Amino acid sequence: MGFADLLNDVGGFGRFQWIHVTLLSIPGLLMASQNLLNNFTAGMPGHHCTIPNRTSIASSQNMSLSEVDDRELLRAFIPMDASGTKLSKCTRYVEAQWQLLESNVSVIGHQANFSQLETEICLDGWTYDKTEFLSTVVSEWDLVCTLRPMKQMSQTIYMGGVLAGAIIFGGLSDRFGRKALLIWSYFQLATLGTCTAFSPSFMTYCILRFMTGMAVSGVILNTVSLKVEWIPTKSRTLVGTLSSFFFTFGQMVLAGIAHSLRDWRKLQVAVCAPFFLFFLYSWWYSESARWLVLNRRSDEALKHIHRVARINRKPEMVEKITLEVLECHMHKEVQSSKTTHTAYDLIRTTVMRRISLCLMVVWFSTSFAYYGLAMDLQKFGVNIYLIQIIFGLVDFPAKLVALGSLTFLGRRITQGTCLLVSALMIFANIFVPTDMQSIRTTLACLGKAFTSASFTCIYLFTGELYPTVIRQTGMGFTSTMARVGSMAAPAVLILEEMLPALPSMIYGGAAVVAGIIAFFLPETLNIPLPDTIEDVEEKWANEKLDAEKLAKKEAVSLREMKKGAVEGDGEITGLNAL
Repeated sequence: MGFADLLNDVGGFGRFQWIHVTLLSIPGLLMASQNLLNNFTAGMPGHHCTIPNRTSIASSQNMSLSEVDDRELLRAFIPMDASGTKLSKCTRYVEAQWQLLESNVSVIGHQANFSQLETEICLDGWTYDKTEFLSTVVSEWDLVCTLRPMKQMSQTIYMGGVLAGAIIFGGLSDRFGRKALLIWSYFQLATLGTCTAFSPSFMTYCILRFMTGMAVSGVILNTVSLKVEWIPTKSRTLVGTLSSFFFTFGQMVLAGIAHSLRDWRKLQVAVCAPFFLFFLYSWWYSESARWLVLNRRSDEALKHIHRVARINRKPEMVEKITLEVLECHMHKEVQSSKTTHTAYDLIRTTVMRRISLCLMVVWFSTSFAYYGLAMDLQKFGVNIYLIQIIFGLVDFPAKLVALGSLTFLGRRITQGTCLLVSALMIFANIFVPTDMQSIRTTLACLGKAFTSASFTCIYLFTGELYPTVIRQTGMGFTSTMARVGSMAAPAVLILEEMLPALPSMIYGGAAVVAGIIAFFLPETLNIPLPDTIEDVEEKWANEKLDAEKLAKKEAVSLREMKKGAVEGDGEITGLNAL
């Protein structure tokens, strides 16, 4: 008997669980907006050097702007880039070259005859195309040319905040509770995220994004734990997968909001201000009764269990479930909780160490491949808002496949297969010519879909592998590697200058390694959540011993069969001799 039995007694997955999971999942619509926001707030608009007094210069040449196309006029001021097909983004001619506007001067001639003309950097700043974006942090603070790496740095800083939040909030929620830290995370995200829109400088923007990233980790980690710790064993797979659809749909919500606003400050407010509403209704949540009991607050846990029973229309269980019944069900866990647990416990024992090391690799590679594909949408040459919607849409069938696999094949096979298939898509893209853009985009979408399905599985899998006494610390510890992966993913794109296929080789290679390692994790399908480290060790150490015993038994049986076959052959030979 354990806490899972109490959950079944008070209604299993009843009305309370439906309301609880729904309210916890709704903020997921905007969690995608936080992680992928940089695609739009830091979008790179088309740009070229500003030409001061261009109208007066043209007039001095007795030329009306109506006589020549504006883009054609720029050829007199802006040289072509190395490809010879586009205007340079970082240089301009020192003196206007009107001869380039003559109809008999071709682009090739331009490159051949005028490559030696004197140029200079953009002394008067840049002019930005406002077709795709009205305003971004790039155009706000001129993060182009020599400052172009600052765009990626802003995303790396944000992911650094997510990393710090995973470390800090993971440990704090095991100490102070899931609900308290979740409420605080909502408030921090709403306040600092909204304040980011009023940043007077790029440095202030980066600091606020870092703090917002910390809050995002607090929301994600505590949401996962509050869900799994109030859900019966048989419902965890369905709830975990369906909850992830909120994040998937949120990607398309982000595209719609970004397209309608096109201004980074307005977009920042639009995706952060709703968390004030989530903060207000989050006081309705019930703290994890498991966590309360294990922290010697059984009286509070009993009140929450009675509340769940009443909401699930099981009022008779309020009288039946007493403090003695609760502590009897969780006697073993209560005894274990008297020991103080630290992050060292994640690697102190054999099975916990194997789980932690494997999960670290899987978390890193899943995030590394995911953000390698999802954080540079402009490289696909498709409208950025459209590609964001496509990236969201392909997640739906992939996650439905993952749901079926999680339900019937188990977590281990699903996790490993998703990573290996995503690696296959990434590797396949290496061999597709760059001019076949539609095929390259399709393969990238499929690769991203399966890494997204891998994310769905790993959140559920990690919550089921770690015991209640240290679940949040474990979630924070292993998901830390995901944040390292998301920080490393943009940096790998720099290697594209050395060898175009190198980033894809690295992303795909990491997914292959993680996919193989995932098969070394224990299976948790239809297994009750462990509450103590001893539960984990007994459950899966015995599983390993049973497997070894079975293997030895089969080996002995095989040897006996062979021995019997040899003896039988001997008898037959003897009979034949007679």
